[in-house]
Amino acid sequence: MKKRILALVLAVLMTAALCACGGGKSPAAQPSDTPIGSAGEKAQGGEITVGIAADLDTSLDPHVSSSSAGTREVLFNIYEGLVKPDTDGNLIPAIAEDYTVNETADTYTYTLREGVRFHNGKTVTVGDVVYSLTRAAGLETGEPLVAELGGIAAVEAKDGKTVTVTLKKPDAEFNAYMHAAIIPEGIDPAAEVVGTGPFRFVSRTPQDNIVLEKFADYWGTGAMLDKVTLKVIPDGQTMVMSLRSGAIDMTNHLTASQIADLQDLTILEGGSNIIQALYLNNDFEPFRDVRVRQALCYAIDREGVIDLANDGHGIPLASSMIPSMGKYVVPELLELYKPDPEKAKALLKEAGYEKLRFTITVPSSYPAHVDAAQVIVEQLRAAGIEAEINLVEWATWYDETYKGRQFESTVVGMDTHSLAASGCLARFQSESGKNFINFKSAKYDETYQKALATVDDTEQTALFKECETILAEEAANVYIQDSASFAVMQKDIAGYVFYPALYIMDLSTVYRVQ
Repeated sequence: MKKRILALVLAVLMTAALCACGGGKSPAAQPSDTPIGSAGEKAQGGEITVGIAADLDTSLDPHVSSSSAGTREVLFNIYEGLVKPDTDGNLIPAIAEDYTVNETADTYTYTLREGVRFHNGKTVTVGDVVYSLTRAAGLETGEPLVAELGGIAAVEAKDGKTVTVTLKKPDAEFNAYMHAAIIPEGIDPAAEVVGTGPFRFVSRTPQDNIVLEKFADYWGTGAMLDKVTLKVIPDGQTMVMSLRSGAIDMTNHLTASQIADLQDLTILEGGSNIIQALYLNNDFEPFRDVRVRQALCYAIDREGVIDLANDGHGIPLASSMIPSMGKYVVPELLELYKPDPEKAKALLKEAGYEKLRFTITVPSSYPAHVDAAQVIVEQLRAAGIEAEINLVEWATWYDETYKGRQFESTVVGMDTHSLAASGCLARFQSESGKNFINFKSAKYDETYQKALATVDDTEQTALFKECETILAEEAANVYIQDSASFAVMQKDIAGYVFYPALYIMDLSTVYRVQ
């Protein structure tokens, strides 16, 4: 099963076991908080090579690159905002040592930490903060570079230590987006990669590697390692072979099938913090009909996908909210579409699409999505639906599918980008630049805006849940899972930690064991 996913799927389906299929879970995976390397001591310094599945965006501008989860994952080590997440899912002070919010949640005041330095040696000033947030929010151009900061009306320096951010309307979750990178005033971040994080940028060879070094003047707890080389390895089999040979020291985001050949290495299991789904282009003619979208929901058994593509590792999802967001999850939505191929056929007939055919575009460098797509294709066939997988390189997927919206459907994972519940839901507003599925619902738009406007936590939680319900009932997408993610490292590497809610690779905690 672990090496021949599709072959097993075919065998299972031929025995009509779609709803009951399963496999033994890989025994060697440890929870992410399991101590490793305890037989030795932490070694300060040294260097490692980390495998990554896809190259970063062409531009490393942290504001422009905010749409690409993989790029943000790496830039987390280089850039910081006024606040940042910790490993418990809380927002903690970073470049700002403190902040306050007024009663109407439309004015946020930040007090800067003294002595924070950029990688070029310059001390961070209020001018840098005003420049960075003004740029990211598009206050001078009218076009925000970071969509979540589009609600900013003004950024002002009150004195040498204090910056006030005024919003166009109340937003009780706004602070969750203030991890937006602070950069030196006046620089072009597309040409100069200068942040305040624990690692500084050294070099990049496109399609090959990115080199980072420890920033000696970091204001907080510094990185353990002196140097990290991130090696681009788009082929999953090559990634596994590189781990086995010792050519790379660690990687993350491996699948259950990939770790089967790596049981003699250290394996940690955590959530991906992504919303994996069969994302549907609601402007593609058949998918404009809600009955067709609902038919796909009935045709696909998410538990079967998890069992077959992930060896049983993963948490089922019914809407666009990751499990670690806790109170916002609506578990009863999992009962909305029980696998029912006959009901799927009936809905398609009613909609006039008895011979439905479409293409599923999948980025080939992400085996978790490729494996899931293979299972989905076979499940759809049981409902009389023909789907063909179109494997493309990540850059092609990003340019044509995500940005260009030239696709019929895609299996991929969307991250939250923040610790705010709105991070899971903002993209589905009708006019959102990130609404790559072209979902349009006046009811959704109205409910989402009401949620942002209220400062009452109970009311806001209820409204966000209503948004999730609308997405599920209108079958905006076919939601599958928060995939399990496996980080694998050589036995002398330790310290890697999974973050809740965010798609992050924090290399500052990683160290070699003596």
